Amino acid sequence: MSAQHIFDAAPLGALIRFSDGQPKPPARFKRKLAAWDNNNAVGRLTAKSEASQMGSHMMPATFALHMGDYGSNGVIILVVTRSFAVNTCLTFEIIERPEPGLVRVLQRCGDRTEMLHLAANLAAAQRWLDKHHHSDAWLEEVVEDTAHGALDQGREAA
Repeated sequence: MSAQHIFDAAPLGALIRFSDGQPKPPARFKRKLAAWDNNNAVGRLTAKSEASQMGSHMMPATFALHMGDYGSNGVIILVVTRSFAVNTCLTFEIIERPEPGLVRVLQRCGDRTEMLHLAANLAAAQRWLDKHHHSDAWLEEVVEDTAHGALDQGREAA
């Protein structure tokens, strides 16, 4: 499915796979494999930004995928996030929607809402928020979304 479909249909917290459609090269081709890995991965949807005008240039709508956290001894040093414009040539797939009962920790960043964390329940979300001190964050429980079940498979819902 297209990046535009992900922007329109995927909820924050969904696991998204993206691909350039190329077969994975053999491990002995280190540079080709690194390039392939850059265009074929999985991330969690954390933010969406509407299209905007910057001077005389129109910026397309974008969405961000959390690719991973890196650090040691429980201290995160680097958070890797990738942004994609809705007009990218990569293909995308929703591989997992957040289950009802999970809780999103959300924060306002300018004109967009960003998901900071996805917790197993309300108590875990509150513990995470207490530990990470985001004063302007709020909690939102995931509710069941039956309208998009068929859309995830590339079909229109009846």
